[in-house]
Amino acid sequence: MRGVVFDGKRTEVVDDLEIRDPGPGEVLVAVAAAGLCHSDLSVIDGTIPFPPPVVLGHEGAGVVEAVGAGVRHVAPGDHVSLSTLANCGACAQCDRGRPTMCRKAIGMPGQPFSRRGKPLYQFASNSAFAERTLVKAVQAVKIPADIPMTSAALIGCGVVTGVGAVLNRAKVDRGDSVVVIGTGGIGLNVIQGARIAGALTIVAVDANPAKEAAARQFGATHFLTSANAVRDILPSGADHAFECVGRAELIRTAIDLLDRHGQAILLGVPAATAEASFLVSSLFLDKSILGCRYGSSRPQRDVALYAELYREGRLLLDELVTTTYPVEDFDRAADDAHEGRVARGVLVF
Repeated sequence: MRGVVFDGKRTEVVDDLEIRDPGPGEVLVAVAAAGLCHSDLSVIDGTIPFPPPVVLGHEGAGVVEAVGAGVRHVAPGDHVSLSTLANCGACAQCDRGRPTMCRKAIGMPGQPFSRRGKPLYQFASNSAFAERTLVKAVQAVKIPADIPMTSAALIGCGVVTGVGAVLNRAKVDRGDSVVVIGTGGIGLNVIQGARIAGALTIVAVDANPAKEAAARQFGATHFLTSANAVRDILPSGADHAFECVGRAELIRTAIDLLDRHGQAILLGVPAATAEASFLVSSLFLDKSILGCRYGSSRPQRDVALYAELYREGRLLLDELVTTTYPVEDFDRAADDAHEGRVARGVLVF
């Protein structure tokens, strides 16, 4: 079968991948569509360290092809959106409703794939850039069959990360003010999450003026090409500032833009060794800096919720899909994503 493999030096679309049958508690999914996220590019450029060879992709949707023993919530033929959280469901963190903090969901890559007799790693417990992938049952979330696969694919990463950061981590409330730095796939979902939450002022900041139309479509009330003008709109500062780019200097910017009791939420992914600085005294007015993993989400609950919000017309998905690419055009899709020419490119099989 076809898939996108990174061998540590380069990526290649291959057609000779193999995948094992599902074991107990596992689900085999025929992937129909997979979004290309900057986290995939970060594996390729070394920003996210990951052992090669690895089958890339982590934002996908497809149809259940087979299930292992004990799987009851999905069956062959069901449409599913795929989560990256291979959480155990039984540890103290999972029991508290914090599956993103499950230690078995972080840093334990499996090897369900093989090629020419050699095992390949699975990226983010998902590897959606393959015609078939194998996930834990908890990662397969059933969705209505009337949601287009190219849109459904985006729920499992970009939407749960961006919208989830607003609703679950920051807990943006009605009437709050929000600044979003970076309006790529994650930033646009933060913007629409803030809109859904009832934020009164949503200021989008992006150096590329061509992104204004999309930012306003998703819910931004203002658009700026520089954070320097944010104080003209919010003289006292923002209740929430989301950094969605992954640059240390923009983390400082997000913190400096906060009002009293404000919070900066970090969603961008800089290099693993990156350090950021800020004035300690600036935090003494009850300001906070919050990390956020995967939108602090509970996928079986949140993915289903976002699917229904989409069906009600309150959550935008189709509008996120800028371009679809056959999987063979991965290099072109990656180049478009790297250069910021698309909000979300989607690979289709």
